[in-house]
Amino acid sequence: MLRKVHSTLGNGFQEVIYQRALAIEMRIANLSFSRELEMQIFYNGEDIGTRRVDFLVENEVLVELKSLVALEDVHLAQGLNYLVAYKLEKGLLINFGAKSLEIKRLRHPLNKMPNTIPSRQSGNPKI
Repeated sequence: MLRKVHSTLGNGFQEVIYQRALAIEMRIANLSFSRELEMQIFYNGEDIGTRRVDFLVENEVLVELKSLVALEDVHLAQGLNYLVAYKLEKGLLINFGAKSLEIKRLRHPLNKMPNTIPSRQSGNPKI
C-alpha cells in the first residue's frame, strides 16, 4: 500500500497529502488505525506535554511520515524517541518526498534486538 501511494502521487506533495492517501489505503486493507493521535509524553512520571503521532496502526505500530528530499539521522532519532515516549515496540519511518520511497523499520531502542524488524515478524501480515 505504501508503494501504491508513492507510485500514484509521486514525490513533491506536503506530508498531509500522503497521510490522507495512506489512510484511504489502510481503510481498504481493513487495518484499524488512528490518525493524528495526540499522545501524552511523560518525564520522570510527570506529564510534560503532548505530540501527535501520524498513525498508530493496529494499536501496536507507530507510523511517522515525512515528505523530504532525504531522511537524516535526526528523523530516525525522532522515530525512536517516539517509540520510547509512547511505550511502543515497533514503528515505521516513511519518506514519500524522495524520488524512491524510503522506509525505515524501527524497534524500541531499549530492547536488545537490532533497530530493524523483519517483515514477517508482525502478527498482522498487512502491517
